[in-house]
Amino acid sequence: MTAPARTRSSADLIRAEAPVLAHNYHPLPVVVASAEGTWVEDVEGRRYLDLLAGYSALNFGHRHPVLIEAAHRQLDQLTLTSRAFHHDRLAQFAESLAELTGLDMVLPMNTGAEAVESAIKVARKWAYEVKGVAPDQATIVVAADNFHGRTTTIVSFSTDDTARSGFGPFTPGFRIVPYNDLAALEAAVDETTAAVLIEPIQGEAGVVIPDDGYLAGVRELTRRAGCLFIADEIQSGLGRTGRTLAVEHESVVPDMLLLGKALGGGIVPVSAVVARRDVLAVLRPGEHGSTFGGNPLAAAVGSAVVALLETGEFQRRAAELGVVLRDGLASLVGKGVVGFRARGLWAGVDIDPVIGTGREISERLMREGILVKDTHGSTIRLAPPLTITGEELRSALGTLEKVLTQEA
Repeated sequence: MTAPARTRSSADLIRAEAPVLAHNYHPLPVVVASAEGTWVEDVEGRRYLDLLAGYSALNFGHRHPVLIEAAHRQLDQLTLTSRAFHHDRLAQFAESLAELTGLDMVLPMNTGAEAVESAIKVARKWAYEVKGVAPDQATIVVAADNFHGRTTTIVSFSTDDTARSGFGPFTPGFRIVPYNDLAALEAAVDETTAAVLIEPIQGEAGVVIPDDGYLAGVRELTRRAGCLFIADEIQSGLGRTGRTLAVEHESVVPDMLLLGKALGGGIVPVSAVVARRDVLAVLRPGEHGSTFGGNPLAAAVGSAVVALLETGEFQRRAAELGVVLRDGLASLVGKGVVGFRARGLWAGVDIDPVIGTGREISERLMREGILVKDTHGSTIRLAPPLTITGEELRSALGTLEKVLTQEA
């Protein structure tokens, strides 16, 4: 009989995973057993400050009381109907999310990748029915170094060899251009273009922030070309950058907006395509769906997430503490940090390779009670819950300086 998790050590649990779990992740060697707010605790009782927040899925921290209460209340009422029937929580969720984002209609799904796949289908159908693109000729322009998910269609337009190698044949219909390059984007757009799909900030690439004016330029270019602008805000949205949406930094409204991660409050998978009415109106019954998409539990939690964001508190916190994060990282340049990019409570930090790889720095921070994650060699990502305090953030930055300046 398998022993309860709390009676097994971290090392034992990690060893136990190896023969029974697919090895598609390389997690840090920490086994989390409980969490509250910005802190997690492993099976031995060691506490860690979480500076990753589930890749922004935990924007409101672990087990936010408002979200937990909403989930508990819904668990006692109704969890799933499928979309074969209506239920009493879906209208409120869709109404509030549309109002929060300034768009018209919502297509509820579960995971971020599902939202991206749904947007691709909608854009193609819109191209054929509204724009008049010849059947099966629609193209979508994307940016190099993107990360939109890991389905076979999505990795078809990835430039990451690890994500692509061994998974072909790939789905056609995509054109890849350099990120942050309006001239290249304009050259790639033609009469077959259904949409331009980009991340307002490229998260997996290392929190790459485009030049001022780039997003506004994309908006204007797509408007002139008569194609859709799809903004993937699955990581950047819902308060992370100091605004509800990252596109708001340039006062841009896309035709389709993709949300996920934080929309489920770290409790259930919730994603959505939010779009203009005339765009989502191309879908008709039977053409697209999801058994769990928009389920009552997801709608209840999603509505509670939207209510938290409607106050503006979390956006303000991200903006104010983002200054602390940016200034703290600036002080580390030349002390093991060779560069960084930050917006709100989100940063990509490039570590001097002489000091260590991103993985090695992440492991050293873990031993000091700080959890982060590496990406692309010597870069680490910082994305703490928006509930983090100034004291916690300053302490974490002090720990980072200690790790970077001490002997390995």
